[in-house]
Amino acid sequence: MSAYVQPFTVRQKSRSAEVLKNIPFFSCMNKNELAEIEKLLVPKRINKNQVVLFEEDTPNYMYVVYSGKVRAVHQSEDGKERILAIHKRGDFFGEMGLLDGKTAPASVIAMEDTEIGLLAKQDFEKFMLKNNNVLLNIITMLCARFRESLLMLKAMSFANAEQRLREVLNSMARLYGIKDQRGVMISLKLTHKQIADYASVSRETATRLLGKLTNDGEIEILTNKNILVKPNFFNKLQCL
Repeated sequence: MSAYVQPFTVRQKSRSAEVLKNIPFFSCMNKNELAEIEKLLVPKRINKNQVVLFEEDTPNYMYVVYSGKVRAVHQSEDGKERILAIHKRGDFFGEMGLLDGKTAPASVIAMEDTEIGLLAKQDFEKFMLKNNNVLLNIITMLCARFRESLLMLKAMSFANAEQRLREVLNSMARLYGIKDQRGVMISLKLTHKQIADYASVSRETATRLLGKLTNDGEIEILTNKNILVKPNFFNKLQCL
């Protein structure tokens, strides 16, 4: 394990409890069950760019993001990083490894200073798998994960780099988007390199394509690095 355990303050514990109550995975539990789960989750504070879990750790823990953001990445033999998923406050990951005991082909890295809770495999099996409501939620969640994977496979199937980047932006808007009168704001602060890794294109290609979409009035890069996806983008996507 890479990050070290730090006890949470009273304020942090209150915040973690609030996060758990709003996760569908745990929402079926009563107050006492949630309190028990909160005791089992081991708190960790991780600095930006620090590894949360290495690939070999993935069948031993699932994690809940209390604050901050992390990315699950696969590193090729030549050292190139491919982003598989991004998880923010209220997200959880790693339950599949706990269910089948197999490693996930990814390491997890903090994108910013982050607070998480780790649930060990033995606690997951002892407490959560005895709850029928939890089991039903696990099935629903696994179906949702599978659909997300299919959408990302669709994006990666395009030979055209622009189509891949468009599908990635579309997926991010669906998963992390906040709608307003201007369009959909992707609530992630991503660098061009991270977007490139997500779309499996070079950073130079991602920068060029993002510039083109900006000039065409389909997206806008906001001052806080969030991306505003405008209606023109979605209209164009339907025509491709």
